[in-house]
Amino acid sequence: MGKNRRLFALITLCMLFMIAAGCGGKSQENVVKKIEEKLKDMNGYKVEAEMTMKTGQEERSYDINVWFKKGQEDFYRVGLENEEEEGGQVILKNDEGVFVLTPALNKSFKFQTDWPESSSQPYLYQSLVNDVITDKEAKFTDSESHYIFLTKTNYQNNTNLPYQEVYFDKKTFAPTAVKIMDKDNNTLVEVTFNSFDVNPAFQNNDFNRESILKDTLADTSAVTNMEQQEDLAVMFPLNTLGSELIEKQEVSLEDGERVIMTFKGDRNFTLIQEKTTVVPTSAESTLEEVSGEVVNLGYSIGAVSNNTLEWNYNGTDFYLASEDMTIEELIEVASSIQGQEIK
Repeated sequence: MGKNRRLFALITLCMLFMIAAGCGGKSQENVVKKIEEKLKDMNGYKVEAEMTMKTGQEERSYDINVWFKKGQEDFYRVGLENEEEEGGQVILKNDEGVFVLTPALNKSFKFQTDWPESSSQPYLYQSLVNDVITDKEAKFTDSESHYIFLTKTNYQNNTNLPYQEVYFDKKTFAPTAVKIMDKDNNTLVEVTFNSFDVNPAFQNNDFNRESILKDTLADTSAVTNMEQQEDLAVMFPLNTLGSELIEKQEVSLEDGERVIMTFKGDRNFTLIQEKTTVVPTSAESTLEEVSGEVVNLGYSIGAVSNNTLEWNYNGTDFYLASEDMTIEELIEVASSIQGQEIK
């Protein structure tokens, strides 16, 4: 009889421990399920975030605004701005394709790409959720207010940022922060979500390319400032991958200036910089077709294909080409051009 009582007490105690454990924090599987349900149930969202880059000599911060509208075709509008730089850029995906807009120049590039599915996007909720689901070895922890996932990233053209920590609010399951790390677990990119508005109302023209350009150009201060900057300020890459500048050629154009820089060494490459003529606000916007992938250089959005990378920064067009460099190395060199002028 005594043995039965002791056995009953032991079973009861084990059950109490199991119940206590079940009443504690949610399991990784339960949290993932809740996050998936939140994404499935929403019709769209608006995000205001700040992205800090620590990949160059100077730390740079950018304001990011994301609009997402779910439909038969999902629509995206991602704005990237820095208060120290004129204008800004917008990545747009609508029923006509994927575009990178530079509103201050009234200029658009159209891409043949499956963005944003082609790579991790730390400011898109569905991309973060997908990274959490895809990585079967993701590590899960929680704090008093957050669920935290350590996952692998999917940057096809950048293996220098293999890991990320994603923070979800415990009450709302909304993203609050993302820390993207190098192989030594140093945080090089950080995204802080300041607001996450679910199921907002959108206007018909919110994802229309011409409307976005027109609405932004209504504030002509950026265009006016660019028109006043007549001289081309030549920039120099901080990271040349062991190559040295051996030739700098300046070419006068009818409406501006072009500088061709040739680098020789471990990785031979050519860097071309050309001052852009601003399209008047009353003129029709220009549209160029680009065959390549959208890449985020931190301070600008670029297009990479084969052995070339092109982008615009503060009214200057940049073209980087090399037969010796991988796409990842092209991005590495381009990302190091951060306001350093040749004296």
